[in-house]
Amino acid sequence: MMQKQLFNGKRILVVDDETVVLQTLDLIFRSRGFEVRTAGSAEEALEKISDWRPDIAVLDVILPGMNGLDLAVLLAQQIPQCRIVHLSGQPHSAELRDQAALEGHPFEILAKPMHPEMLLGHVAGLLELSGTT
Repeated sequence: MMQKQLFNGKRILVVDDETVVLQTLDLIFRSRGFEVRTAGSAEEALEKISDWRPDIAVLDVILPGMNGLDLAVLLAQQIPQCRIVHLSGQPHSAELRDQAALEGHPFEILAKPMHPEMLLGHVAGLLELSGTT
């Protein structure tokens, strides 16, 4: 099990339109020491980052309005050091991923549901790659 202090002070943005998913991920990340902000849409997420810069963003792909891949492109422009994790339980997310790759934005999409320890391990790996652990 990962130590809580590993993520102390790290900021994570979680964006999902399913309240139960938001609440669950909020609990998981807070229990590991993250400072968490949540949003139910891409538009709400953009408002939250206007004065708060996350180290990592966990984004659902299929969202009302702007999708999570388009949000990731905007996040990368506004906060280049922010690492992105995409989650989706929808099979047509692959089409959006392929379109984004054609436009020069290759993204990996992890399948929902995902075991919390696997997700935390993935997040830890991304933070380590960015040199922020």
